[in-house]
Amino acid sequence: MNTATRFVFFAAGLIPAAATAQAIDEGAFLGTIVLSYPTVPGLGEDEINVTSEGLALSNPADLSELFVAEPTISVGSSIPMSQKVYVQGIEENNLAITIDGARQNNKVFHHNTTTLIDPALLKAVRIEPGVASADAGPGALGGALAYETKDVADLLPVGETFGGRYKFEYDSNGDIFSNSVTLYGMRGGFEYLGFLKFAEGNLREDGSGTDIIGSGTNVLSGLGKVAYETQSGSRFELSYEQVADDEARPYRANIGQIIGGRPLPLTRPYELERRNVVFSYSETNPTGVWDPTVRLAYSGTELFNDESTLSTVQTTFGETTSFSATLSNRFTLAWGEVNAGLDFYDDEAGIDYDSLSTPADSYVAREKLRNIGVFAQVRMEPTATSRLSFGARADFQEFTGVDGSEQSDSGLSANVSGEVDVTEQLTLSAGYAHVWGGLELAENYIMNPAWTYPAGGLQTASSDSLYVAASYAVGDWVVDGKVFGTQIDDARAASYRGGPGLTTDVETRGFEIGVGTAWENGFFRAGFASIDTELNGRNADSYDGNYLTMPMGDFLTFQVAHRLNNGVLIGGDAQIAFDYEDTYDSTTGGRGPELPGYTVVNAFAEYSPKRMNNLTLRAEVNNLFDEDYSSRATYGQEFIGEVAPLKEPGRSLRLSAEIVF
Repeated sequence: MNTATRFVFFAAGLIPAAATAQAIDEGAFLGTIVLSYPTVPGLGEDEINVTSEGLALSNPADLSELFVAEPTISVGSSIPMSQKVYVQGIEENNLAITIDGARQNNKVFHHNTTTLIDPALLKAVRIEPGVASADAGPGALGGALAYETKDVADLLPVGETFGGRYKFEYDSNGDIFSNSVTLYGMRGGFEYLGFLKFAEGNLREDGSGTDIIGSGTNVLSGLGKVAYETQSGSRFELSYEQVADDEARPYRANIGQIIGGRPLPLTRPYELERRNVVFSYSETNPTGVWDPTVRLAYSGTELFNDESTLSTVQTTFGETTSFSATLSNRFTLAWGEVNAGLDFYDDEAGIDYDSLSTPADSYVAREKLRNIGVFAQVRMEPTATSRLSFGARADFQEFTGVDGSEQSDSGLSANVSGEVDVTEQLTLSAGYAHVWGGLELAENYIMNPAWTYPAGGLQTASSDSLYVAASYAVGDWVVDGKVFGTQIDDARAASYRGGPGLTTDVETRGFEIGVGTAWENGFFRAGFASIDTELNGRNADSYDGNYLTMPMGDFLTFQVAHRLNNGVLIGGDAQIAFDYEDTYDSTTGGRGPELPGYTVVNAFAEYSPKRMNNLTLRAEVNNLFDEDYSSRATYGQEFIGEVAPLKEPGRSLRLSAEIVF
């Protein structure tokens, strides 16, 4: 069992064995990280009692808390609508991102998030860092990231036909109140689920007691699913998921403030809305040669800034959309399985800018991109002590620029990975992937209607990723380690003034070490990761690294949980970022300022009264020691005197109560 399964293994005392086995069966030796969020069952029991939200160990309220225990995953910004995820140093837009299998095309504005999602909707997150399988989707330059929302089967006890849950939550830092309700049922092959959550609050304070500009809360999220399953096992499902954030944010939503420069308001309205619609067909009782998946999906993100009453006197509307489809079949053979099929997407991105003071400066700009891909991924066990996975895909693209110019391109991608049990205690694994990423759409807010595209066409991006890992079990303990690296060539880095054809080379490399153990009533694990990032052969910076990478460094994480004999579950986690010196000074071209380290500790207790086992009470203290800091992946920390980076919230008490009916 290697680094890929570390999360699942160390949580084995709290997560059902079935979830662990499933994660391993799905090819964990590819270097996959699986974060599952079922209810914490009675320890030592086989019960699975999945809630709509909140009983996961970290009880995540945003992306930073969702990935709190993974040292190779960083999240920048303290405001959910401007958070970005970095996997082994690579920004999420270079990953194949899906929600319930639907492709996400969310590169609207570099100052806000690219995939706004409410963790309360999720039951699992699957990450293939660096080396991704061919069936993970196109454009997996830095791997793949798949979010999966909850289903009726995750919530409704066996034998029941209707159920529901209500949860109330309060956070003292910002006086944030959130309410959510979930209703679900199943009868005669039909099933339905409805989830709605609303959260609102005031400005939050950082560790020094200062208000964080634009940190108010006003979020509405929802999920609806209907499905029908025939007696023979044919399943048809339609889902609709939406998250909306409507609040005054820092003028540049991922920056506290720019020092100097042209006068601008401190904040402006941001109306961000992302939606996801998926129709799927599958077989729950597949045969060896007939295990199909058919998926049709629409996803879209809109961002509207109404500055008509501000000194800037303008409005800006950006929108990205993606229509996608996947048709595949999994063939189960005596020696393993093959998942083969084709996928398609039709993406569009654009901006509508209206200068109310100078109407002649108003403009509209659009880019379009279509892709057809064919793929096959083989997963097999050559021997009783080895696992092997390899696959390939071919992609064919059609691109249309803002000026109507067209470009066609195609390319091949391939991957191979495997692991071998050298002894009962020692497992070695490795993987490699070459990915043809092709073209990608520019960010909406930097599109320029006056762009002239290169005569030979835009450069296509490609990447090479590699990892080597080992895991050693000593009694109830597991020690594992991994070295990894990703090189992305010719990543598109268009700019409004610089033109549509600019490119950047990106390289990240590093290693991680993990150790942990599980016992009947709990678990402990620790992880250390060191990540170096470069742009065009020099140290990375957050300005040129937009949509690509950031200065990272060394991280240490701890997580522990234990259920007491009285049923109370207690636990906590800690994240330590060490000082980092390998930054870049754009003025001198040499080394930039040192990024300060920080230590953040969180703790929680959770209890279900014996006389009301349908009620769960939880209390958390986040940032226990009131650390005053900015997350390492937050923009602008190396630009001392020019940028005031967003700080993370200081100490807070979060209380929640959830009742199942």
